[in-house]
Amino acid sequence: MSGNTNTERFEEGRENSHSVTDSKDQRSLANRLAAAEAQGESEDSRDTKMVKEDPTLLARSHGNEPSRGAKIDAQIQQEEEELLRTKDQKN
Repeated sequence: MSGNTNTERFEEGRENSHSVTDSKDQRSLANRLAAAEAQGESEDSRDTKMVKEDPTLLARSHGNEPSRGAKIDAQIQQEEEELLRTKDQKN
């Protein structure tokens, strides 16, 4: 084996073969957190998108009664939307 073969194999890496949020990685906690936040911003799951639209929707879609917290979140979200609408109408 020549030394050139090892260099070629080292440079051979596959695209997306390394997870940026790998817990066994040697990066600092802050760097892993930043990578997770950057990745999470662009890749919301379907359930996360549903909860952002209506906090009670996920529980109801599974045939369950929404939790008290989810109901309060929905109420707060509705009140904030109304406030935004009234501010937009004034401007």
